[in-house]
Amino acid sequence: MNWIALTEETQLETIKQESRQQPVIIFKHSTRCATSAMAKNRLEREESPEEVKFYFLDLIKYRLISNKIADEFGVYHESPQVLLIKDAECTYDESHIGISMQDIKEQIK
Repeated sequence: MNWIALTEETQLETIKQESRQQPVIIFKHSTRCATSAMAKNRLEREESPEEVKFYFLDLIKYRLISNKIADEFGVYHESPQVLLIKDAECTYDESHIGISMQDIKEQIK
């Protein structure tokens, strides 16, 4: 899995633009949460679709970006959380033990 670090609010505009060409995933991860670590591990064990960009947000370090994501994409903040962005919109989000690569792949189709 090739994570792209999400560390700047300005990257959200980049993500929106990229999502017009290919699906983009944002994974919001809490470095202090065992459930978040489990979800991240489950994603990393599976083969990720090549046509998707995967962004990783350390929401402890970058809480303001996490809040901005909730505002920009109209989702309720959760941790861990995965968001699928297509055509600059969040078309799918899932949290906690519901996060799986298989579900992501199905939502991309």
